[in-house]
Amino acid sequence: MKKIIAADLQLLRLEISQPVAKQVFVGNPYKQEWLDSIEKEGEQLTVYLMGSGEQLQHDQKLLEQAEESGKLDPDSLQSFIDLCKGPHVSSTKEIKAFKLLSVAGAYWHGDEKNKMLTRIYGTAFPSQEELDHFLWQREEAKKRDHRKIGQKLGLFMFDEEFGQGLPLYKPKGAMLRKLIMDFAFESYLRRGYQPVATPHIARKGLWETSGHWQFYRDSMYSPMEIDGEEYVIKPMNCPGHVKIYNSDLHSYRDLPVRLAEMGTVYRYEKSGELNGILRPRAFTQDDAHIICTPTQLAEELIEMIDLTNFIYSKFDFTDPEISLSVRDPSNKTKYMGDDQKWTLAEQALEAALIEKGMSYQRIEGEAAFYGPKIDFMFKDALGREQQLTTIQVDFNLPEKFGMYYIDEEGEKQQPFMLHRALLGSLERFMGVLIEHTAGNFPLWLSPVQAKVLPITDEQLDYAQQVAKQLKEQGMRVEVDDRSATLGNKIRQAEEERIPLMLIVGAKEQAQGKVSVRERDKKEQRVVEVDTVIVLR
Repeated sequence: MKKIIAADLQLLRLEISQPVAKQVFVGNPYKQEWLDSIEKEGEQLTVYLMGSGEQLQHDQKLLEQAEESGKLDPDSLQSFIDLCKGPHVSSTKEIKAFKLLSVAGAYWHGDEKNKMLTRIYGTAFPSQEELDHFLWQREEAKKRDHRKIGQKLGLFMFDEEFGQGLPLYKPKGAMLRKLIMDFAFESYLRRGYQPVATPHIARKGLWETSGHWQFYRDSMYSPMEIDGEEYVIKPMNCPGHVKIYNSDLHSYRDLPVRLAEMGTVYRYEKSGELNGILRPRAFTQDDAHIICTPTQLAEELIEMIDLTNFIYSKFDFTDPEISLSVRDPSNKTKYMGDDQKWTLAEQALEAALIEKGMSYQRIEGEAAFYGPKIDFMFKDALGREQQLTTIQVDFNLPEKFGMYYIDEEGEKQQPFMLHRALLGSLERFMGVLIEHTAGNFPLWLSPVQAKVLPITDEQLDYAQQVAKQLKEQGMRVEVDDRSATLGNKIRQAEEERIPLMLIVGAKEQAQGKVSVRERDKKEQRVVEVDTVIVLR
């Protein structure tokens, strides 16, 4: 690395054809496979050359001649050449600080059925300060790893016999999950959403009609046969919501219709890509679909943006970075729908962001196959951007399933459909939240809000009375009834990240009070039991 940087090698990006690239990487089966994949996707093939100015000029000319003649001797290339989408630095001297991090085995394409390769992990920055910050961030991330904290706090688990990527929630994890769901869902109901629920499987034909079977097949599980018909476990909730909408006749006066569901879906993820609850195979989507008229589209999008900001502020996430993902105009075959509808949908999303005064980055080629979308990225406690909320405009499902409403003239009109996964999936959101807080959940969100710590066994009955009084007021309370020292009980409660420790000794028992000690603080204050309710 030091030699390469000191050599001030230049980098040059070139677009070459598939036949020439096949000759460049003739001895590399892995590159050959990537070339086939790039050709299948219809993407532009690019390579980078690295070397001196003379070497780059020589090789550029050689590759240009090969494009004309169709023949290339790869041994004649003088510079280092590699297949890459980029971008890269223009010269190696731009690298001012680097560090090689680790060496690990990795299956080709993350699939355990393929060969194991050796992967060298490294990072480079234009300044030492940026590298130092990255290394600090990396070490802190290890401490905050949601899998370690989840195990330590008894939130969730995975079991090999049960299946990879399928999380099992323990009581405290299930409580955390419920608290998040209840807060979010109650917020939706207050804003005019209606709850719905849909089954976990549906006939294969449903997914063929929706287009998922054609465009999303690689992420779906194989069909199962029931009574001679093929059924598929659902990767999304959308078709079910469409069917519920279509079951009734709707006038323009009924719209918008806002349907919400915390629906569990199942998607195939390669074993090498699984990452705790951040990326499992079964997860519950915080899903909603809004069916509206074209004139209501802008207002509904603005309402969604406001709702997103409100929900995330409750979890201490603010000032999101926003990306607007639109269609790749040079490769329209990847998407469903006509040009006019795509243009209208993209313009509506952009107009809503402008109306709210929110800065955003427009990204071509990142739209879903059925419509453009907005993604919200919130920074966590370590400054990492976490993609959490997605808002998508869909004009394809309304067309595919014949959705309509009756307008003012008594005519049938096709509505717009908005997909909204505000928390994304509960699993991913919980994983991000665990790492954001390092398990130090705010009082309202803690599975156990307070733990009563009797100093001796003589205060055990009083401790149970305190816990009962608080539970009757809706607090989540436990009693540490072990025959252990007070110091040991405090340490245990701190390790469990309990927000409030309620210490009761002979003095507190005599006064009918408790000594309150907050998490990560040494100070204690004696208060009435009812005062603890107010603290909540």
